[in-house]
Amino acid sequence: MVQADIAAAMHADEIEQERAVARSKPPLVGRMRSGLVLLVALVICLPVLAVAWLAWGGDADASAVSPWAQMWSTVLPGYIWNTLRLSLSVALGVLVVGVGAAWIVTLHDFPLRGFFRWALLLPLAMPAYVVAFVYTDFLDYAGPVQTGLRALFGWTTPADYWFPQIRSLEGATAVMIACFYPYVYLLTRSALIEQSQAMLEVGRTLGAGGFAAFRRIALPLAWPSVMVGLTLALMETVSDFGVVDFFAVQTLTSGL
Repeated sequence: MVQADIAAAMHADEIEQERAVARSKPPLVGRMRSGLVLLVALVICLPVLAVAWLAWGGDADASAVSPWAQMWSTVLPGYIWNTLRLSLSVALGVLVVGVGAAWIVTLHDFPLRGFFRWALLLPLAMPAYVVAFVYTDFLDYAGPVQTGLRALFGWTTPADYWFPQIRSLEGATAVMIACFYPYVYLLTRSALIEQSQAMLEVGRTLGAGGFAAFRRIALPLAWPSVMVGLTLALMETVSDFGVVDFFAVQTLTSGL
């Protein structure tokens, strides 16, 4: 008890010394630092502010219609709607695929587990627009999949059968999910590895099954890492130009 009281007193003294040092600093120094930070932030934001000023018609005649007004009345709502649809679809897909793959590979034992643990990272080694080109060539009307189906079932024209349109918003979503899920998978897997297996064992002894223990114990603990991976995947999705341009999907990036 005596040692604990001495340690607590020493800690309180250190806190009081830090507060005294902070109070001893002249307020002018603090204001100068704040002003310097604001100045640096303003300099960094100048290009963005200049673009916004020009977009709102800062150098145009008063009678002229601003570029923003023209875009709002023509293409900008479609750009925003397509971007939101694409982002939300990709977010849902990478969460399901990335978290599911991390859960299966990390917490289950099956043949070729070591191979899939690293093979699931391979989409990061190829640009998304290259994957889009390959999938399009493979699944298009003249590709081997549809050609084989027509030869197998005797179809002669596209009216004889239905096949998903790869050059569409849904096709772009599928390609981006296949390319960007490793961000969520890698960070989720790292978070699951760092967790103690004793917590999952305790959950199982209390009646929770394998998936219930993962959903109620492991996943909440790994959620910050999942959100970081999801943020990276969404950054790639919104900034991607090759896939949306190749699939003729009008998003904010392709519009710019």
